[in-house]
Amino acid sequence: MSFDRNALAALLTWLGLGLLLGLLERPYQWLSQVGFELQRRLWLDAVGVPWHGAALVFVGASLLLWLAWGPLAAGRGGGLTPVLAMQQGGPEAAMQERLSLRTQLIRLPLMVLTYLAGMSVGVESPSASLGAACFLAMRRRWPNHGAWAGMPLPLFTAIGAGAGLGAAFRSPLLGVTYAIEELSCEKGLPLVLPTLLVAGSGALVASRLGQPARLAGLELGMLPGHLWGWALLVSVLGALLGALFVRLLIPLAGWLGRRLRAQRLPVAVAVAGVLTLLALLSGGLSLNDGSLSLAAELQGEPGGTAATLLWRYQASLLSIAAGSPGGLMHDSMSLGSLLAAPLRFLPPEAQAQPGPIRSLSS
Repeated sequence: MSFDRNALAALLTWLGLGLLLGLLERPYQWLSQVGFELQRRLWLDAVGVPWHGAALVFVGASLLLWLAWGPLAAGRGGGLTPVLAMQQGGPEAAMQERLSLRTQLIRLPLMVLTYLAGMSVGVESPSASLGAACFLAMRRRWPNHGAWAGMPLPLFTAIGAGAGLGAAFRSPLLGVTYAIEELSCEKGLPLVLPTLLVAGSGALVASRLGQPARLAGLELGMLPGHLWGWALLVSVLGALLGALFVRLLIPLAGWLGRRLRAQRLPVAVAVAGVLTLLALLSGGLSLNDGSLSLAAELQGEPGGTAATLLWRYQASLLSIAAGSPGGLMHDSMSLGSLLAAPLRFLPPEAQAQPGPIRSLSS
């Protein structure tokens, strides 16, 4: 009976943590939605040259770079590096400090500027970082709670990060998969069950905003047999593009970021100018994480041209190098979806059908 009471207490604790985490993720989802609304109104629906949108990108990006490499440097980046370092045996005290709730608050103004300026990143890494920070704060406050007493700190942190991602995207399985594949050295029920419980209850109260690629009522159905060859080809190309995107972007962004620190103000103005030019060249499609392009492709509509791949890659490189808080999951998915551009000769329903295969494979 004692075991049953302890198990029930642990279950209620995990579910309660999920509800709290889902509510805490809402501001991130709202900010993401603000970015998409600005992108639509100031760029995609603009008549003539979108000067208001260009001014917002330039001013917002300039201010973000100045703050991210100066007063708010502690909030720079998506925030998942300490979680990953902890899994590799890094100094836990230093990693916990970088995952504190104070650091998340410092990151928040940078996130506001990220979505006002339309930097090419998504909310996945900040969402996961917030989940890890929330869990660590709970553990510091109640270190001997039965739900996590004796649980290794790296595992506990990975559960929080995976659950934060799952709650933010209202997809518990996404959070579990991410925790297994990317965040934790330990696999199995000790990781999967708490992550699923927390992400599941968090998804119940998380906002539906900030996810334009999740289209209500969209049913793609079975892919016609004569399109399987195209689906396979585009899936392979998407996987290669996604791998190349990450392999090239991460080291290049690190190299470029180190050079941005030297001359903060002039470099901030120069980078902001390039981001504004990329937005003008792409008609606004280089902005945000690419979900608007992905949503269009899923409906069989153009999400951009082949040149958009180049504009988006450069915008992603500069956004990450600048220290903009965000992740690359949706950005890489949108790049995969843009591989539909050469398939315009197919009927609209055929163009929409391979979309999820392309986006997931990248």
